[in-house]
Amino acid sequence: MPQAPVNLEHVWRDFCAQLADAGTILSRPSTPGNALDQAEGLRYLSRLTRTALNMLVDSADPDFPRLFMLCDDKIKIGADNPDNIYQQCVVRGDQTYRVTGKRNSVPYCSIGSKANRYAIDGTMASTGEIEFSDMTFSDDGSFEMIVSKDKHLGNWLPLAEDSTLLIVRQTFDDKASQAPAEIRVERVGAGPAVPVLLTPDAIERQLTAAAAWTQGTANTFANCSEWFKAQPNQIYDGDQNVFQKAGGDPNIWYGHFYYTLKPGEALVIETPVPECRMWNLQIDNWWMESLDHVHQKVWLNNSMAKLESDGSVIVVCADADPGFGNWVDLAGHRSGTGLWRWFNADQVVVPKMRVITL
Repeated sequence: MPQAPVNLEHVWRDFCAQLADAGTILSRPSTPGNALDQAEGLRYLSRLTRTALNMLVDSADPDFPRLFMLCDDKIKIGADNPDNIYQQCVVRGDQTYRVTGKRNSVPYCSIGSKANRYAIDGTMASTGEIEFSDMTFSDDGSFEMIVSKDKHLGNWLPLAEDSTLLIVRQTFDDKASQAPAEIRVERVGAGPAVPVLLTPDAIERQLTAAAAWTQGTANTFANCSEWFKAQPNQIYDGDQNVFQKAGGDPNIWYGHFYYTLKPGEALVIETPVPECRMWNLQIDNWWMESLDHVHQKVWLNNSMAKLESDGSVIVVCADADPGFGNWVDLAGHRSGTGLWRWFNADQVVVPKMRVITL
């Protein structure tokens, strides 16, 4: 029997209208009104939309998990680390998954299960965490891990009833010389043999979720920038739990900040270096996007830094190399956000900041 014709134009128009509401972050009273920040804001919304559609339309089936890049050299979210490869896949809390691969030479890799609530309350709660140093490997570096609600022997990552994502963070001292881990994710146990055919109801739910995630994510990090702006040119005095609730790695101490500089001024950051596995500093824009780390020197890590004779480190964020300390390029920005990370530090050391005139 022939099917009745279906017209879904209204679904697309509803999606576009919901997506347009994310643009309200451009007109917040605290949002910078200069041409650069506004132009970067428009680009940022387009990038969030790309990620949302990838995650919640093309990679949305938890029965057939697709590990994809959350961030790359162009798509940037939430002070993304230039030293990282970020991957994620959609999962379901009542399913069981197998993660297999080979560790290779990446110095740090963590995998977390998350309840992605950016579209609801701006959080991405951790429902399980594991890191390569907690795992066992075969002699050739290969591994297998089970991801499930019920505990398993061997390498195991917990899921909760509301888990919706796996996030993989691979962090490097030198991406050019260190090989990333090879990671694959598959569902195990009962389930469909092939993906089900798409229905109008399903694509409508996916598009609605993508628009909501775009707006929720934009507001989440715009709120953060407003918090940091209240304490300019110093590390934000905030509870680390806030950053963990937004999806942060529990092994990392996050020192977020907002900088604002007049022409000819530079931001100097000085700190002792505690015992830690790794550290880095990056300069971001107002939207908490890392700057162009492919073409410009907009970040510094422990393998790149020149230390002082007492083991401390001085970083100078300026338009050009001032000839002392470790230079980080502002890349044309007079204000924005930034982040200092300590990985597994034996103590919390808050870097000191001051503004100088060059």
